[in-house]
Amino acid sequence: MGISFNRTNGALDDLLDEILRMSEVHHPEMIREILINGLKAGQEVDYLADLKMMRTTLREMRYTTRLFGAYRGRKKVTIFGSARTAPEEPIYQKCVTFARQLRRLGYMVITGGGPGIMQAGNEGAGPENSFAVNIRLPFEQETNPVMEHSRNVISYKYFFNRKVAFLKEAHAVALFPGGFGTLDEALETLTLVQTGKNPPIPLVLIDDDEGGYWEPWFEFIRDTLLTRGLISGEDFGLFTITRDPFEAAQVINDFYRVYHSSRFIGKTLVIRLNKPLHAEQIATLQAEFAEIVEPGSQLAMTPAFPEERDQPDLLDLPRLAFEFDRRSYGLLEAFIRRLNSF
Repeated sequence: MGISFNRTNGALDDLLDEILRMSEVHHPEMIREILINGLKAGQEVDYLADLKMMRTTLREMRYTTRLFGAYRGRKKVTIFGSARTAPEEPIYQKCVTFARQLRRLGYMVITGGGPGIMQAGNEGAGPENSFAVNIRLPFEQETNPVMEHSRNVISYKYFFNRKVAFLKEAHAVALFPGGFGTLDEALETLTLVQTGKNPPIPLVLIDDDEGGYWEPWFEFIRDTLLTRGLISGEDFGLFTITRDPFEAAQVINDFYRVYHSSRFIGKTLVIRLNKPLHAEQIATLQAEFAEIVEPGSQLAMTPAFPEERDQPDLLDLPRLAFEFDRRSYGLLEAFIRRLNSF
């Protein structure tokens, strides 16, 4: 029989309803869709390896949500960098200092759970303020001694699930010098923020004292990508390069001075705030950033939209809403920085 998401499955719908009642699940209609997806996969896919990947993906994402859900009210910073950085190296100690300052500011830290910069991040924040989002590899990736006895450790089979956890849970991303993996995470984060697939977050690139890693990277981005028209000048507003770990932590903290979070409701960008804005402040933003506002749209304070009921913990926050052009994400980050100046 063909299985439909609509209630046209006869006795199967009755059985699913009974399973949901017996299981006492939250949001049964959503769980019903997950179950039907599994049944449809069983009908449509006869290649066992593909079904195993679907099963493991759901299992890993379920555990991710369960682990991080207990800390939903805490802001978190994902730290990337080389697994090969030794504890005696200055950049390792700089990462320890950075993570320690994040802890003082009330943030938690997410790392890949391995040695090097990952261990430095966990060391600075402490195991009680850290997560280790590990990957099963034949080398370099045993859980570091800071986190090996912590409950806040996940070991993934699939890189793509791990990548989701790194960014889904992060309110900021900090990158220290590293290899292919670090560059991959830097460019992937930039791409996701530049295209609006990830909400705006601060991205801080922390260099060594000689400026020998991110500064040459910046020159390549400027002299090759920008001059060929492959990126826009506003894209340089998506990240900050600094050698100072305290400045890096402050850049992150300042981003959330007034700004809280954001999401789209249809074509409308809803920016949740830590405090309401005055009419003159809204008028200033409208005048200074008119180019990112769709013609005919006006910035306005609004209550929560009905569609936001899926995030009940955020319903009481004041909101600023307008139709964003959905292209100028570098300017949107500048808009948020200006908003934070009020």
